[in-house]
Amino acid sequence: MLSQAEENYLKEIYALGEETQKLVSTNSIAKKMKTKASSATDMLQKLANKGLVDYTKYKGARLSKKGETRAMVIVRKHRLWETFLVDKLGFSWDEVHDIAEQLEHIQSKTLTNRLDAFLEYPSHDPHGHPIPNTNGKIVASESIILAELKVDEEGIVVGVKDASDSFLKYLNKINITIGDTIKIVEIEPFDNSVTIDNNTQQITISGNVAKNLYIKSE
Repeated sequence: MLSQAEENYLKEIYALGEETQKLVSTNSIAKKMKTKASSATDMLQKLANKGLVDYTKYKGARLSKKGETRAMVIVRKHRLWETFLVDKLGFSWDEVHDIAEQLEHIQSKTLTNRLDAFLEYPSHDPHGHPIPNTNGKIVASESIILAELKVDEEGIVVGVKDASDSFLKYLNKINITIGDTIKIVEIEPFDNSVTIDNNTQQITISGNVAKNLYIKSE
């Protein structure tokens, strides 16, 4: 059985590797885990000894097939618990991450599968992230980031790349949420800020925000 710390490393290596499709550097892992590079190196060597990561000294690590399988189990539990907390207990989408971090370490496969059934087999969590099925498979998404749209193009917000509390609270503040239809009104070349219309308001968002919203083109 893996420790909670080991499971957390696997999940974060998966998340970082999903973005780059390359070796994840030790420094980026340490930053994500809020620890020293030396501590991250020790953990990577430990996970490598268990056959869960392929680790190259001074270069970084990626999940092995065995490690990816274990990571997907953790991701599945985390996203199902987030869905439960929002849909059934009335939590806001910016309140659930830390709670799900605790619940994701429950080892009962029966509980996870019954939770999935109770929620009627959701495909995505409250942040628009796909939920792995019982086989650890994720359905490929057709979404793109908002920053890729051009003026007069529109799409539906289907997820967020950055699911941090601060970003979600910011989206709450400017009244943007999943399901909103957004049209590009203007793009400012100087700083890549984007003026958008979501049928209830017309506002300007930064280029960084535009890079962190997933859109499904209509």
